Amino acid sequence: MAPVAVAVEVSVPSQMQDPLQPYSSLSAQVPSGPSFVVVVAIDFGTTSSGYAYAFTKEPECIHTMRRWEGGDPGVSNQKTPTTILLTPDRKFHSFGYAARDFYHDLDPSESKHWLYLEKFKMKLHTTANLSIDTDLHAANGKRVKALDIFAYALAFFKEQALKELSDQTGGEFDNNDVRWVITVPAIWKMPAKQFMREAAYKSGLVSRENPEQLIIALEPEAASIYCRKLRLHQMVDLGTHSTQNGNSPTDNVGGGMTQAKEHVRRNRQSRTFLVENVIGELWSELEEGDRYVVVDCGGGTVDLTVHQIRLPEGHLKELYKASGGPYGSIGIDYEFEKLLCRIFGQDFIDQFKIKRPAAWVDLMIAFESRKRAAAPDRSNPLNINLPFSFIDYYKKFRGHSVEHALRKSNVDFVKWSSQGMLRMSPDAMNSLFKSTIDHIIQHLTELFEKPEVSDIKFLFLVGGFAESPLLQHAVQDMLQGRSRIIIPHDVGLTILKGAVLFGLDPSIIKVRRAPLTYGVGVLNRFVDGKHPPEKLLVKDGTRWCTDVFDTFIAADQSVALGEMVKRSYTPAKPSQQVIVIHVYCSEKEKAGFISEPGVRKCGTLRLDVSGTESAAPRREIQTLMQFGDTEIRAMAVDVSTGRTVKASIDFLSH
Repeated sequence: MAPVAVAVEVSVPSQMQDPLQPYSSLSAQVPSGPSFVVVVAIDFGTTSSGYAYAFTKEPECIHTMRRWEGGDPGVSNQKTPTTILLTPDRKFHSFGYAARDFYHDLDPSESKHWLYLEKFKMKLHTTANLSIDTDLHAANGKRVKALDIFAYALAFFKEQALKELSDQTGGEFDNNDVRWVITVPAIWKMPAKQFMREAAYKSGLVSRENPEQLIIALEPEAASIYCRKLRLHQMVDLGTHSTQNGNSPTDNVGGGMTQAKEHVRRNRQSRTFLVENVIGELWSELEEGDRYVVVDCGGGTVDLTVHQIRLPEGHLKELYKASGGPYGSIGIDYEFEKLLCRIFGQDFIDQFKIKRPAAWVDLMIAFESRKRAAAPDRSNPLNINLPFSFIDYYKKFRGHSVEHALRKSNVDFVKWSSQGMLRMSPDAMNSLFKSTIDHIIQHLTELFEKPEVSDIKFLFLVGGFAESPLLQHAVQDMLQGRSRIIIPHDVGLTILKGAVLFGLDPSIIKVRRAPLTYGVGVLNRFVDGKHPPEKLLVKDGTRWCTDVFDTFIAADQSVALGEMVKRSYTPAKPSQQVIVIHVYCSEKEKAGFISEPGVRKCGTLRLDVSGTESAAPRREIQTLMQFGDTEIRAMAVDVSTGRTVKASIDFLSH
């Protein structure tokens, strides 16, 4: 590996206070990219996924994808489950409902050879040292490369969207005319965002040569952009006591939602949403400086973003760095699984999942539709169908019946019904929601205590889990009328529609907050009394302090779109071809040394200086890093020759 360069700016006290300065002179170097004919957004969710698009000539028309075959009863099939099926020789077979149905219909002796995956997006959030080689486990226990699975899924969406665009325009639609947008949680770290980009390259969605063709959008930001356009008839307002859409919110919390669903069902056939160019009525109540929170409750994560409105254009400014955690609705599925383990034994459940993977998937689908019926005021029990093979396999495994297990278990709120169902009391079902909802409420409570988060006018509840009356009720209880709770109709599509709008105008969010402190290790002149003696390095008679953390950007610092951090580096030897600089990060705002606790190496900045050799006695490579976007970018130029130097930041190789 090439020796690490020593920073030219040996001492940078003047820049330490505010490392960010906009360099407008560089705007000429930022490629504007080709003009795209259409923007296609892919909402790649933990539990369900979909795409939507808009032509740049008609930005107010957002088209959601065609109906999916094989939707579930009682569940909107505007999106398809994030499930993927590979053949026994690991080739892509199908995605979504098609994958689920095919897998379900396989004979058990066959199904154990096929590779079925679901809820795999969470792996990118939970893996501490995510890399290109990270593995996933299929339902039958076999390991597959995560990158392959994500690439297969994106290739599937690419094919579906291009086919639909070709049908609509009456000719072969060229992928080069598409700007792709992929949504990710705002709380994701850089490696996970880069992983999505790598999967997009592998899938052929976009090429490495044209990275601008793909934008990574942050889910709550996308929701925020769409919520600005809401008209009164497109949402349920839990905060008012006036009648909205003909029902008073005191009737019951879920009532407005039922009406909203009915409205959606009637408009099912139309897949085109008109996003009016005007600002929605709700928005017209907002004034310069007003703040609102978007709470995106998805299948895997809950993501909170605080935005402030800037008039006259209505640009958005992020007020507090994105926060949240792995508290999505799949937490309720895990609680249900724990309940089954209590009744039937962990050993049996583990065996059953491996030996009858398709039946396990069936059982979880049955639970999913009942989970959606849970509500605070429900009085009648919820019945969950147990697949025949569960009852049969349990008898073989234990030597006694499922009914016997339920009688013997100390779980008295789950009964056996003679029709082959688990009968759960409403309290039993609600208790499965408790830990997930408690996490969300605790997070919201902490957020609302932050000084930046005072005076919140609206709280937008979005994402599929936002439909849950139990969650709505808990948020209402917590807020006690401090801000109005707004739930858009078609709440599961809010992010998708917002992501299309973001792709049409990525500059709509003007200021973001840095989630972490980033910087590099440099040598500074050693100052007695200020620097620790163990950091002293004497080189050619000069005393240096090693491991000094040169901060590029501090956690929670405001960064405007297009702002650059400028640093200069020089190769250690004239013959050096590549400069490799380690990038460090920390959750703390201030870090003095890269060796401090809490500071970790998180990436590498590579400057390819081959071919830029010149007669100049000292080569200076000026590097510019952009932090105000959804991804971190780097550009570099050789000062003496003015030539562009290839610069890249990698967060995935360890």
